[in-house]
Amino acid sequence: MKKDWWKKKVAYQIYPKSFQDSNGDGIGDIPGIISRLDYLKGLGIDIIWISPMYQSPMVDQGYDVSDYRAIDPCFGTMEDMIRLIAEAKKRDMHILMDLVVNHCSDQHEWFQKAIEDPFGKYGRYFYIEKKSDLIPNNWRSEFGGSVWDLLPGHEAEDLYYLHTFAKEQPDLNWENPEVREEIYDIVNWWLDLGIAGFRIDAIINIKKNLSWENYPADRPDGLASASKMLEQTEGIGEFLQELKMRCFEPHQALTIGEVFDPTGERTEEFIGENGYFSTMFFFDPIIPFLKESLKTRIQTFDPKIWRDIIFQKQKKGFFANVVENHDQPRGASVLIPEGDYSFYSVTALGSINLLLRGLPFLYQGQEIGMTNITFDSMEEFDDTAAKDQYKEAVDLGYSHEEALASVNRYGRDNARTPVQWSDHDQAGFTTGTPWQKVNPNYREINVENQEKEYGSILNFYRRLIAFRKSEEYGDLFAYGDLVPKYESEDTIFAFTRSHQNQKVLFLCNYSHDPKKLELEEQGNVIFVNYPQTTFEGKAICLKPYEVVVLELF
Repeated sequence: MKKDWWKKKVAYQIYPKSFQDSNGDGIGDIPGIISRLDYLKGLGIDIIWISPMYQSPMVDQGYDVSDYRAIDPCFGTMEDMIRLIAEAKKRDMHILMDLVVNHCSDQHEWFQKAIEDPFGKYGRYFYIEKKSDLIPNNWRSEFGGSVWDLLPGHEAEDLYYLHTFAKEQPDLNWENPEVREEIYDIVNWWLDLGIAGFRIDAIINIKKNLSWENYPADRPDGLASASKMLEQTEGIGEFLQELKMRCFEPHQALTIGEVFDPTGERTEEFIGENGYFSTMFFFDPIIPFLKESLKTRIQTFDPKIWRDIIFQKQKKGFFANVVENHDQPRGASVLIPEGDYSFYSVTALGSINLLLRGLPFLYQGQEIGMTNITFDSMEEFDDTAAKDQYKEAVDLGYSHEEALASVNRYGRDNARTPVQWSDHDQAGFTTGTPWQKVNPNYREINVENQEKEYGSILNFYRRLIAFRKSEEYGDLFAYGDLVPKYESEDTIFAFTRSHQNQKVLFLCNYSHDPKKLELEEQGNVIFVNYPQTTFEGKAICLKPYEVVVLELF
């Protein structure tokens, strides 16, 4: 395996609005991030991906960018950003920005100029079409409703513009070389400032099916998900290769694509030896429990399904491994069966994520076991997608209570509540009123309390990360092969990692029931999440959610 600089690292995602507020306005900011860099360094973090902080109207929490070369005032200034990059470098840490170039904000200068002259230079920066037999078609946006909206000021002319996300996020026309040149200038500008690379948002969406054909409706609204057209588009590789050669490769940038590749057929194309990205996020194990329709969205977690999907994809590439992020509910609430939340189940989940093959990502608060929150009404939700999920459930005939329960369990706002730093007012996140309410369990689950307790989830994560990156085992976990083991045991998550002359066996009983397992190979215990490991001859007696790593003889 090619030994890229980032493969021995551990990464962490910050959702800046909810990370740390420094000025009491209730919104996390860049000075707040800087104040916590030593905490992250002490956790063992090397790479920090920060969700968008560009200037934005915040219709979609910063994923609607109105100026790619400016920091939104709610987060600070460009001077703050430059200082953050410098302070991270002092600690041998690397900053990744979020690259959002499938679409921009309708407040961006480009779109405003397109409104002024729909058939001029900037009109061609977007997909602006006159009403016809094909336009508008029946594609549904990611946030509900048609992907087509009337162009403001041109309603009488029947001019429509395309947006695969919110109507305030017009899609950029990547078919136009001038658009691509603008994007490359922006990307190189940030890389020249000293960031290490990008997480690349919705990048698979940049290529459209320009036939604008209709698809079979998949909901009572008569529309079809716009993602259907992605299956029929060809030629995206030309755009991605150009982006790589013009921007990423000259800077040796770390690039992580938000790419959904359920079959795995294109993994080599995306992240192989000559792939477009360094790696891509691995959402496949979460997706079965987050399906589009309410009926499957409330599916009970099945550890065997989850484990088997992970094993299938581990063979295909070196992924960025996650159990939660800003677009998913908390892993501790979805990937741990209801009623099983404990130190042992949370550390079992963390151990699996950190010791698989790939680049491990933690999401803010994961290291202390933060959980989902319960909202009492739809008015408390901020997320646009949550409101569409609720509407979908009601349209399918579910009651208000059922729809609200579904959104509470699977809504994105679960991951966007403020980080729980202490048991003081507002969890130590702000001295003011937080933009999003704090999870009431912050008095029990918080950094300050866990700092003091040797046996806390936080201190376990520190030991786990140190183990992964240790001089003795660092190369093995970064570059070693992974082979699944004991797959006939439905609740056993086991695999070997091997590199050169080293070989370890990872064992986890991902269940609330004890499990006795006859071992095929023997070894010395080198890492655990329980204080004592029990053997009976050649068998190991695994307690609920027990993790044991053996160095094999």
